Amino acid sequence: MRDTNNLKICYIAGREIGYVRTRTMVKALERAGFNVIPILPPDKKFSHYPKLLRQFLKTKKQCDGVIVGFYGALLMPFVRLFTRKPVIFDIHSGTHETMIDWEKARPNGFRAAVYFLCDMITMNMADKIILESQDHIRTWSKRYHVPESKFEQIFLASDDDIMVEKSAPVSQDGSMLVHFHGEYAPFHGVEVILRAAHQLKSEHVKFQIIGFGTTYDKDMALAQSLSLDNCKFIRWAPYEELPDHMSRADVCLGFFGDRQRAREVFTNKVVEAIGVKRPLITMKNAPVSELLTHEKNVLFTEPGSAESLAEAILRLKNDPALRQQLSENGYKEFQAHCTIDAFARRLQEVVEKVL
Repeated sequence: MRDTNNLKICYIAGREIGYVRTRTMVKALERAGFNVIPILPPDKKFSHYPKLLRQFLKTKKQCDGVIVGFYGALLMPFVRLFTRKPVIFDIHSGTHETMIDWEKARPNGFRAAVYFLCDMITMNMADKIILESQDHIRTWSKRYHVPESKFEQIFLASDDDIMVEKSAPVSQDGSMLVHFHGEYAPFHGVEVILRAAHQLKSEHVKFQIIGFGTTYDKDMALAQSLSLDNCKFIRWAPYEELPDHMSRADVCLGFFGDRQRAREVFTNKVVEAIGVKRPLITMKNAPVSELLTHEKNVLFTEPGSAESLAEAILRLKNDPALRQQLSENGYKEFQAHCTIDAFARRLQEVVEKVL
C-alpha cells in the first residue's frame, strides 16, 4: 500500500466502536495508512447525534475527506451541509429495507415512503457510496435513482485478528453440531432453522443458536411448540467469543428468510463462517453468489425452505469430505477478499479516487 499518512479522514458514524461494521472500517482505514479522526457515540442511541455533529464542526477543517458510517442516514444531511470536502457514505444497510423487514413500516405505507426518501436523498448527497455487491449496486441504483457511477463495491470483511479458527469440531456420540448467531432479524429466517431442526430430531443433529432480537419471542414460542430438545439457545455472546462457539461446530449457518431484504444482502455471518474455516450453508441469492459457488465453497438452499436446509445439513453430516472441501475453499475466498487487509486495499483505492 502507498503511504497515506498525510491524508486525514474523518470517520463519523451512528454506531459505537464495538459494532462490527464500525470496528472493521476504522481498522481498515488505519491499516491503509490514513490518519483517522473517529467521531463515534458510546452506544447506538440517537440522542448522541447532536454531540457527534458538534464534534464534527470542530474537526472538519483538519480533514481531507469524510466517511459517514453506519447508521449515518440522519447524519449525512448535516455533514453535507457543514463541509465541501469529499464525502463517502458507507451505507451498509438501508433504512427503507430495514424498517420494512423489521415490520416497522408497511411496504406501501406512509412511513415506508419517508424512509425511502431518506435513503434516496442521503445517497444522492454522497460523492461515493460503498456497497458489498454489484447486484446490490444495480438494484439500489434503479430503486433510488442514484447513478451507478456513485457506487463502489467492496466485499464485506471480518476482523481476522478475532475471527480465526480456535479448535476442531468436537463430536459427541456421533452427533453433528450446527451453529447460528444473529439479531433475529426477520430476514435471518430463524423460524426456518427451527423447523429444519425439528425435521432432524432423530438424526443426531444438535443446534446452538446465539442471539436476541425482533423475532425472538415468536421463535421461542415455536421452539417450545415443537419441543426442540436438540436446540441450545444462548441470548448473547461477546463478539470476541463467537469464534470459539463457531469453531466447536461442524457447520455454520447464514440466513434463510424468504423476504426481499434477504434476496439483496450479504451479511457478516456469511463472512465470519468462512473466516473460521467452517462449512457454510445459506440461502441462495445473487450477492453471496458473487463470492461463493454452490458445492465448491458453500451449500445454497432455497429461500424460506426448512426442507431444503434440513437436506443440506444431513448431506454434510453424511459427507465429511464435502465438509472439508467447503471449509478449505471457503477460507481461500475469505483470505482473498474478506480480510481486513483486503478490505483496506479496496478502501484505499476508493478514498484516493474521491480525494
